[in-house]
Amino acid sequence: MGQSRHERLGLTDEQVLDMYRYMLLARKIDERMWLLNRAGKIPFVISCQGQEATQVGAAFALNREKDWLCPYYRDLGMVLVFGQTTRDQMLSAFAKAEDPNSGGRQMPGHYGDSRYRIVSGSSPVTTQLLHAVGVALASKMEKKDEVALTAFGEGSSNQGDFHEGLNFAGVHNLPVIFLCENNKYAISVPVEKQLAGGSVAARGEGYGFPGVEVDGNDPLNVYEAVKQAAERARRGEGPTLIEAVSYRLVPHSSDDDDRTYREVEEVEEARKKDSLVQFKKYLQDAGVLTEEKEQALNQEIAKDVDDATEYAEEAPYPEPEQTYTHVYAE
Repeated sequence: MGQSRHERLGLTDEQVLDMYRYMLLARKIDERMWLLNRAGKIPFVISCQGQEATQVGAAFALNREKDWLCPYYRDLGMVLVFGQTTRDQMLSAFAKAEDPNSGGRQMPGHYGDSRYRIVSGSSPVTTQLLHAVGVALASKMEKKDEVALTAFGEGSSNQGDFHEGLNFAGVHNLPVIFLCENNKYAISVPVEKQLAGGSVAARGEGYGFPGVEVDGNDPLNVYEAVKQAAERARRGEGPTLIEAVSYRLVPHSSDDDDRTYREVEEVEEARKKDSLVQFKKYLQDAGVLTEEKEQALNQEIAKDVDDATEYAEEAPYPEPEQTYTHVYAE
């Protein structure tokens, strides 16, 4: 029997099983947050469902000891791989004092964690691209072997910050990876009403560097593309734009009703290509994921999510006096 796809990419059985574990964990945290929201316990959810393969595949291709992340609000899978825990996510969702992202000040999905070089994001979309370009510029000036990766939706690729960020990175040949997570909808606006020409990847060429399109439902495809981009960046060959095409399986957020702008049948059809279903089958066929392993994994994740929910629900809120800390100069 020849080598399996993941072995050809230099990944071990343990690593691809770990990829699947992170994808499943992100999905289960997300599903729990929807339940908590509908029960009136947390105010808001912005979902990663359908995009886990892109996020986990990308994060696995980076060096978690030195590279930088400038994620966007859906990147739950990515921040978990870089070191945040299930408990961290729940503390953030409940807006508790121990929330590592903002001490309970920010909306959920606004990741920022100096422990893991995750640069704090803000609510206006696309601003994180400029942060990543700045981080990459600093790395180049200081001659550090670091790569910055930033992720964003395809709706973001139509904002001014996108074009400014890509142009500056191209001109200065910076070690930055632009990862577009194309989930087909910018809130309620479908791709064909957003993108003239229909391709985000094609825009890379206009700024002097490669633009690559990959199947965002396949973590190994994304891993390979990001790994090549990271190697290019480390060799001093500059940025790469990657467009990972998937589908958003749930509404834009817990405040959105997606039935007003897309057919239920369309979503059901997309669910057949769900990365979790596809990658699970790949791992089973490769003999990496046995029934016993899967059962153990499901139990371990269920317990983790339960424990984190319980902990966060009981945890203290920030003191009211802390409201202005880090907002105004002390």
